[in-house]
Amino acid sequence: MNLQLRLDEGWFTVCAAGAVQPGRGVAALLPDGRHAALFIDRTGRAYAIDNRDPFTGASVLSRGLLGSASGRAFVASPLLKQRFDLESGRCLDDEEIAVQAYEVRLG
Repeated sequence: MNLQLRLDEGWFTVCAAGAVQPGRGVAALLPDGRHAALFIDRTGRAYAIDNRDPFTGASVLSRGLLGSASGRAFVASPLLKQRFDLESGRCLDDEEIAVQAYEVRLG
């Protein structure tokens, strides 16, 4: 089973689903040079957002801590601890900030 992201060109296979450990993130290089942060939660649901932390400019979100707030999965940046919703990419600590969220499938 592979983890795939929907890009403008269609579905892009990033890696084998087994390469992403539940509860931990992994960074992936996309064809256009961007980096995505990939996650699989402990229930087996996959997520992908931009890996670049908009507050620091560092590509570190894949190294963040997973959690949930009000039933929504998030990753907290390892640097300044801002939380990003894994479905929408919206920053839970500053509503004016968001990162790109990708549609993900396991196939």
